Amino acid sequence: MIIEFPVTVDFFGHSVLIHPILESIGIFIAMRYYAFLRKSNKSSLTTIQSFSIIIGALIGALLGSKIVGTLENTQAFFDAKNPFLYFWTSNTIVGGLTFGLIGVELTKKIINHKESTGDLIVFPLILAMIIGRIGCFLTGIYEQTYGIETNSIFGMNLGDGLLRHPVALYEIVYLIFLWIVLKIIQKKYIYPSGYLFQIFMLAYFSFRFCLDFIKPIHSLLLGFSSIQLTCICVIIYYIFKLSQTKPKYLK
Repeated sequence: MIIEFPVTVDFFGHSVLIHPILESIGIFIAMRYYAFLRKSNKSSLTTIQSFSIIIGALIGALLGSKIVGTLENTQAFFDAKNPFLYFWTSNTIVGGLTFGLIGVELTKKIINHKESTGDLIVFPLILAMIIGRIGCFLTGIYEQTYGIETNSIFGMNLGDGLLRHPVALYEIVYLIFLWIVLKIIQKKYIYPSGYLFQIFMLAYFSFRFCLDFIKPIHSLLLGFSSIQLTCICVIIYYIFKLSQTKPKYLK
């Protein structure tokens, strides 16, 4: 099967990239999945508190995605005819997750809620990311979600005639593997609230730090991109958090 990149769909006579469509579908399905999980989960959060935390996460994620995304190529930002438009269209899930977390923690302090709220969102989040990465792959080289050239057996022509690492596919495979591992942890261990989310964050950001070495990057500091520098900070934070937690194995 030959795929012509980027993959588009006809929408009222206009050709539209399938990437944003799949991202929207992924978010919708994840929200419904989260609502289903929340119904069967006892939480001390009131509806207003839950809504406040979601708003805090969305605001943080929106800003963080664009800040870290813009820092990926600062020269392009300064060279852009419309820097605000460049900022608004720059996105990365790494910035979204990082600043979304900050938004949640700040909101929890404001509403004086100390219980961790992350575990319930882990699997809906992974599902949304998998669907979104399918869209990234189908966009080929026409968005900044492709890999560098390679002679390995995994090399694919993503639209420019060159064999490149299909990093979006790598990430999909990794996320499926991570889903399975987290499900095993969920079934075989007793752990404090928030532990599953911490494992997810450490595992994903460690993977992304490594993955970006096979992507075209623009060094921001010490040879690392803004995404990799963000990953380093999050990795250090969650190593410290997890070092304070001792889950109990269920025999």
